[in-house]
Amino acid sequence: MSGINKSFSGVKALHDAEFTVRAGEIHALLGANGAGKSTLMKILSGAYEADEGSVRIEGRELALRSPADAKEAGIHCVYQEVDTSLVAQLSVAENIFLDRLATAKHRAWVKWGHLYEEAEKLIADLGLSVPVRKKAADLTLAEKQMVLIARVMANEAKVVVFDEPTAPLSIEETEQLFRIMDKLKSSGIGLVFISHRLHEVFQICDRATVMRDGRMILTEPTSAIDTSDIIQAMLGRSLDDEYPKREVPIGEVVLSAKDLALGSRVRGVDLEVRRGEIVAVVGLVGAGKTELSRLLFGADKADRGTVTIAGRRANLKAPASAVDSGIVLVPEERRKEGILVGESVLHNLSVPILGKLSSWGFLSGTREKDNAAGVIGKLGIKTSSSNQLTGFLSGGNQQKVAIGKWLNTNADVFVLDEPTKGVDIGAKRDIFSIIGELAEQGKGILYLTCEFTEALGLADRILVMCDGRIVKQFLRGDATQENLLYYASAGQEELA
Repeated sequence: MSGINKSFSGVKALHDAEFTVRAGEIHALLGANGAGKSTLMKILSGAYEADEGSVRIEGRELALRSPADAKEAGIHCVYQEVDTSLVAQLSVAENIFLDRLATAKHRAWVKWGHLYEEAEKLIADLGLSVPVRKKAADLTLAEKQMVLIARVMANEAKVVVFDEPTAPLSIEETEQLFRIMDKLKSSGIGLVFISHRLHEVFQICDRATVMRDGRMILTEPTSAIDTSDIIQAMLGRSLDDEYPKREVPIGEVVLSAKDLALGSRVRGVDLEVRRGEIVAVVGLVGAGKTELSRLLFGADKADRGTVTIAGRRANLKAPASAVDSGIVLVPEERRKEGILVGESVLHNLSVPILGKLSSWGFLSGTREKDNAAGVIGKLGIKTSSSNQLTGFLSGGNQQKVAIGKWLNTNADVFVLDEPTKGVDIGAKRDIFSIIGELAEQGKGILYLTCEFTEALGLADRILVMCDGRIVKQFLRGDATQENLLYYASAGQEELA
């Protein structure tokens, strides 16, 4: 890709962007949210047309006016949100050959036996054992991703873009994905890898390109640079203090859960959080962290157990009751559960406090705008105006909206489930600062994460969760990543 320029409503999104991928390499494309990565890849995949510039494959210039043009040229994408690319009610085989079945020349007659055999061979080549007649709706997240990769192989791709592919995966699933990416690389396919997890870039990528403000800042072999070089290029400054930890006095117990249980996912959890305290609950994917957060917020009904907020028994019959009791949740799946993507920032920030913004049942537009302006200014939400649709914000700014909507609810306890998932390094620091401010105000913070470094950097106490139970507690400064991983995977202190 050379000399790529793109503007939206007169605002330049890409400035003479240059990007190359070699056959048989994995090339990382990095940058903070809003740097231009998505715009560049949408041009490559045919979703956008460039204002200027050219795209060439093997020296041949392409005219990319639609995603179909890009696929015809051998350019394919594997997105983080796999459900948007699969048809849930079709089989694995049908999803693999969806592009073929959708073209006119293949519509007249389908040899189903041959189709299933071909699908089985592709699945076997990936080292998987997924029944090809199984519906896509019944697959795990990792299996769905593998179906998309099988589709790429079926279409004889030359370039494959992986957009945040590891965000929803466990450690084991991520390792399996990396093995398959290595296979694709060995077969001569060029791979573009977009990720906010920098350690993965150095684990699997041959080269890295960093973008900032629509410009290409750095392109180097990963062997020639380190994490600090990438952060410097992404932010235009060093990030000496990645975890801005404030010294806050710890007060009385504000959240207490006793013997909280739900089936086999949460098995008799006891925990306490004090005012001004950040308590991290760490665990691997499937440990029960999200299920615990949903119980505390009243989204699911517990089999047994009690929860008290500020000394009062909490009413957890429903999320609305939990909010009234003083506990709020920023869920892991922000686009599904944390924000209303089709509504404005203004309305998203109003939803939990409509009563405060209304008189005699009528919403005050002035109060609503004042509330939005205050939260946007306080959290540094980057938006053209409060009327912008929340779904069009960057991931980090969407997360700030998901947190910001609770700020004026007078909540005593903030439960944050994977709050930095899919968020760039600059926005992460902003979110850490927001959490520090909430602790300074005397709020209790329960921070659920599988990112051990975040727990070590932010938390006053760390609780390790494994198989639905809290199996170990560490005070600040006592834990290491190795300790946390040991207990998160083994789950038994007596094995130490």
